Amino acid sequence: MVTGTENLLGEFIGTTVLLVFGCGVCANLTLEKSKGQASGWVNIAIGWGFAVTLGVFTATTLGAPQGDLNPAVTFGKMLVGIYTFPQFLMTSLVQILGGILGATIVWLAYLPHWAETKDPAAKLGVFCTAPAIRNIPCAFLCELIATFFLMFVIWMIFSKPVGNMVPGYGPYIVGVLIWALGLSLGGPTGYAMNPARDLGPRIAHAILPIAGKGGSDWGYALVPIVAPLCGAGLAYVVATALGAF
Repeated sequence: MVTGTENLLGEFIGTTVLLVFGCGVCANLTLEKSKGQASGWVNIAIGWGFAVTLGVFTATTLGAPQGDLNPAVTFGKMLVGIYTFPQFLMTSLVQILGGILGATIVWLAYLPHWAETKDPAAKLGVFCTAPAIRNIPCAFLCELIATFFLMFVIWMIFSKPVGNMVPGYGPYIVGVLIWALGLSLGGPTGYAMNPARDLGPRIAHAILPIAGKGGSDWGYALVPIVAPLCGAGLAYVVATALGAF
């Protein structure tokens, strides 16, 4: 069980790293005159997998042994007793703040490209997710399913490790899981699966002076916030029923 608030710095900086590399790959593939423009969805999935691995290593090094980077994951772990409810709230807050900072750093890194990119939706897509087909119930269902498998598979891997798992391999395995989820379930919604990954950068998009940015699509924002929490809760119910704990 996590005690006190010693995990907060690690979760904050780890989530910042996650979003620098995650939003960064989106910017590289999306913004006009970027050398990586139009490189394809496979590179998005790979980039986010690497982003999670690097973020988890950063978080654990800086004092967050769980390395969640994700309020939905933290919520799932609260259900099994790793966090108290106040710790869940504080950890989620610093994860969201890390998301804001990480997205802001990407904005600075690609500063001249925002004015070159005329499509406001493309700019928003660097920061946060949007459904490929604007059907809110279906988008909610997709995000719930994706986060269910994120949390469920994490528990299948780590609650009772199989064989002689080499210490330190955990972040690599989670990165592969994120990569796989992007390739398999990422198409309908962009697979947020993480309220901090979506809400933090969406807030950054809203407050930053991004050239020609348009709106931040707050009408959709509840989907990538609420659906991942529901998916994590469902994963807990199923994993418990199957005797994972």
